[in-house]
Amino acid sequence: MKVSELVTKTGWKNISTDESMNAEITGVYVGDLLSWVMGKGKPGEAWITVQSHINVIAVAVLIEFSCIIIGDSVVVPDDVLDKAKEENLAIITTDLSPYECARKLIEIGL
Repeated sequence: MKVSELVTKTGWKNISTDESMNAEITGVYVGDLLSWVMGKGKPGEAWITVQSHINVIAVAVLIEFSCIIIGDSVVVPDDVLDKAKEENLAIITTDLSPYECARKLIEIGL
């Protein structure tokens, strides 16, 4: 599934760049402890988190995640959005909890 399909099927909002909307999502990783995510995440996965600081962009780029899904209506600071745009990384936001996000992704076939 492409990032654009995820946005269409869930109704969640892409708040950064459209440049990576064609990225293929190969799986999903859920986690907030950045060192753990760095060790366990895999390229192409969508990453569900509630973290919204600049280091999430660094981790997502390092791992080559397809996108970041930020749950619980967490507000993403402008400097983080700017860096995501610079890195062509989609940030998707939702009011759902990480658990509910994961359930929704399973429901739509991820």
